[in-house]
Amino acid sequence: MGATPGKDFPGLGTGLAILRDGKLLLYRRTRAPEAGHWNIVGGKIDHLECSEKATRREAEEESGLTILSVEYLCVSEQIFADEGHHWASIIYTTTDFIGEPKVMEPEKLPEFGWFGLDALPSPLSRFAMDAVRHLKGR
Repeated sequence: MGATPGKDFPGLGTGLAILRDGKLLLYRRTRAPEAGHWNIVGGKIDHLECSEKATRREAEEESGLTILSVEYLCVSEQIFADEGHHWASIIYTTTDFIGEPKVMEPEKLPEFGWFGLDALPSPLSRFAMDAVRHLKGR
């Protein structure tokens, strides 16, 4: 059995802050790290996959949206010692997409919503907090 990214060695991930009408799309997580927290869409970058392509793939798989252009936002590194996870994620942002979000992976992300940057749900994931901080700083 192979080693697991994020558990056996630091994992490399990606996230996408999707904005519409000044509101951020967030999904509630059911899995570690940060089960129960609201987070931006995203996931693991596969070997030999560029981060920009991975962010589109993950966002489309998780939201059902078609993602067009994305723009680099920040890097977020999180160590969850209590859960045994360590991830560094390259985070992008977009307002350029087609469709309406859906629950595509109910076992992982059972609910979603659009939230104003000053009216965010709780608890909010650390990755989402970093994205929001950079969005507000623009």
